[in-house]
Amino acid sequence: MPRAVRIRGDEPETERRAKRRNVAGEEEEEEGTALRSTSPRSPGDRVDRRRRRRRRRKGAVRTSHPETLFAVFEPDKDESQGKQDRVFDDVDEPVTEESSDPPSPPIYEPYIPDDLVDDPDILAAFHYAKANYEAEKSRRANLFTMDHYGYEAPSCLFDDHRFLPIRERATGAVLLAAKSVVLLSSFIGSRPLNKCCGLWFQRNDQSKTAHVLTSAHLIREKDPSVKNHWKLQWTGKYHRGAEVNVHFLDKRVVPGQLVYLQEHYELALYEVEVNKPVQLPTFNDCVRSGQDVFRLGRDENLDLKITHGMTAYEVPSWYERCHYMYFCRDASSRKLLDDDGGPIIDLEGKVVGLVNNHINETFIPSSILHKCFDFWRRFDCMPRLHLGMTFTSIKHLDPISIERMTRDHNIESGLIVEQVSKGSHAEKIGIREGDVIESFNGKYISTTIELEQMLIDICWEYFDQGKDLYAEKDVSVKIFDAIKHRRRTRNLTVIVSDLGEDIVKGTYPIMGKEAMPVS
Repeated sequence: MPRAVRIRGDEPETERRAKRRNVAGEEEEEEGTALRSTSPRSPGDRVDRRRRRRRRRKGAVRTSHPETLFAVFEPDKDESQGKQDRVFDDVDEPVTEESSDPPSPPIYEPYIPDDLVDDPDILAAFHYAKANYEAEKSRRANLFTMDHYGYEAPSCLFDDHRFLPIRERATGAVLLAAKSVVLLSSFIGSRPLNKCCGLWFQRNDQSKTAHVLTSAHLIREKDPSVKNHWKLQWTGKYHRGAEVNVHFLDKRVVPGQLVYLQEHYELALYEVEVNKPVQLPTFNDCVRSGQDVFRLGRDENLDLKITHGMTAYEVPSWYERCHYMYFCRDASSRKLLDDDGGPIIDLEGKVVGLVNNHINETFIPSSILHKCFDFWRRFDCMPRLHLGMTFTSIKHLDPISIERMTRDHNIESGLIVEQVSKGSHAEKIGIREGDVIESFNGKYISTTIELEQMLIDICWEYFDQGKDLYAEKDVSVKIFDAIKHRRRTRNLTVIVSDLGEDIVKGTYPIMGKEAMPVS
């Protein structure tokens, strides 16, 4: 009688039938892996599947070895289905042999019976036994299972009664996400440069390598002459040749190789050799303002650091990117983390953002990360359109201001221009600070996050046409002139780039009796 085996869906199949369906099963498994690694609406995913089908029709040789696995991005779902729908990657569990050694003896505190308290020999034996007892008690108090009694900085999930309603759920979420959180350190020669946290993002079990996603601040150059003003310390340059180490949770330190640096989103990818599969995180594409989240990181001892807060949209400062969201830490909580690159997670343990700046507590939402990495997987870069402007979303202003704009100028949504780069095409076509950009290519945009997603989507079309980085592209913009109170539509020429976009401040020298030029 043929031996029964089990395949997909736990359905029994005979060995003969399993062999007959082997090739088809491998094809389904490969396509399933691709679907897990990107969103169903990604153009890169559709093209990859078409390429695989063409290779199969041409008789290409196939292999049963596992392909590269990526972190999972999934759309927002009802929290009631979060656990059953989440995808887990199997990680090899350590195998330990059962010991045949006898158990350690119990420890008992010695004492002297009342009728022997005056015996000097008994008293001497008691002092000797008491010393041994105290030494053994101290040794056992230092066991890894008992050190929590002396831990100086417990997390908010241990001693804060405000979290009782969500403590059990949040603890499970934190422990799940923590499996993918690592620490990285950078050096210039023997001089320490920076430390950042990161996330395992993809792995290749065949080559025994994995990629770590972290903040580009890990290798960002600082101005040594600036001591107290942190906003001015960053030079905008990066030490691409810096030595970077990845600190594994088993205390191993392994060098990392820079794979890609995205300067505008300030993301860095490092490749590292691994001796066993690493745990990949699950990302949630949707993050809402006011959502309960936790920020995770690791200290120099690799201990987990946990901070509770809520997500928020805020008006960015002049030195911040428009696509940031903000982590609003509890006012009463200690600031336990002082590095970038760690994840912001929801109550299901899914990553909703990556910490960009721990000082202002900003992060990049996962929806933008998703589009960036879909692009990187297909084109080996993460481009965006450089507009030469920065914005504030009308949607996130005070309702009083929104109502006044609607009442006086029939403006309900759009992006207020905060800065226009000197010499940019935006400046040349007459866009000025305070103007409102109501639409791009005929699509109305209400938030800066929507704008960033749209800019990446336009790049998809651009690259599908065989174009490359650092070229120009035209987009149509609808502008409300805040000075002249009129609308107009113009073609804006933008640059496709994966470099950081710098806004050049408008200045001019005073050579005599001159006045500020006015448009």
